[in-house]
Amino acid sequence: MFGNGKRRWGLTLTALALTAAIAGCGGNNGGSGGTQGSEDGEAADKQLQKVKVVLDWTPNTNHTGLYVARDKGFFEEQGLDVEIIQPGQEGADTMVAAGNAEFGVSYQESVTMARVADVPLVSIAAVIQHNTSGFASLKEKGIDSPKKFEGMRYGGWGAPVEEAVIDALMREDGGDVGKVDIMSIGDSDFFAAVKRDIDFAWIYYAWTGVEAELRGEELNMVYLTDYSEKLDYYTPVLVTSEKLIGDDPELVKAFTAGAAAGYQFAIDNPEEAADVLIAAEPDLNPELVKASQKWLSPRYQDDAPRWGEQKLSVWDNYAGWMFERKLLEKELDAEKAFTNEFLPE
Repeated sequence: MFGNGKRRWGLTLTALALTAAIAGCGGNNGGSGGTQGSEDGEAADKQLQKVKVVLDWTPNTNHTGLYVARDKGFFEEQGLDVEIIQPGQEGADTMVAAGNAEFGVSYQESVTMARVADVPLVSIAAVIQHNTSGFASLKEKGIDSPKKFEGMRYGGWGAPVEEAVIDALMREDGGDVGKVDIMSIGDSDFFAAVKRDIDFAWIYYAWTGVEAELRGEELNMVYLTDYSEKLDYYTPVLVTSEKLIGDDPELVKAFTAGAAAGYQFAIDNPEEAADVLIAAEPDLNPELVKASQKWLSPRYQDDAPRWGEQKLSVWDNYAGWMFERKLLEKELDAEKAFTNEFLPE
């Protein structure tokens, strides 16, 4: 998925099994949530608990609330010294499950697959309340409905769920997924790919769609939520491990409170929040960050009673959808996959 992307979405079952084994051994931090400052640090530093949060992808506006919480002092108010890190080759889910980071940015679909493979990840907050992703193509190609995917080339990352989602949308529109040329293009640039190699791809509008606007590139968007309410799942989410929840629930509560304050600030102050992200990650395109933040900020909470809240029905619906399409080996115990327990009232 391009934009605020999913390079490591959907770990293979082999990788998930390995992660489960690692998680079962308790990881590296024993659920302690980090160390109490450095021995030669100042007294104030020693009062802060060091923790890591690993991103799912390169920094973007999905992550703004975390940067705001760190750089505006919201994490510090909760007694935390939070380090934001990039995912390693194994990805955020594996790092969190193995105890190499206390928290991470993931996706409902990835957590679902992990849980079914006995990897004890738990979603503690929905970053965005509704799924803003969809299939994008250059407007000149005329692909304005799923049926028009027929005869076209789709470029993705090679996960089985991609064909399943395309098939589901096409069935709703009277199309045949067998007539779509599905190919894997890895991390190729969306704009280069759709002009050279493919006809359409799966993107997050908040980043790649907004970038298209800035480039003057007109897109057709086929949003998942326009064709199935079961595909209105949480993407992305903040995750931790069952072990950390059991060993140090106060740490989980403190982190979630800090993150909630950061995202609330971004909801209320999109321009200033964008400036925080730009200052923290100067390699980002400032114009894109500002435009993306303006588009995304009202969508963080949207119609939910508070930022981060998740519904059991959303988890049940999407897991059921995956199971029906044989993307899961067994049904999900959705009540264990997420919690609203640590969100501020």
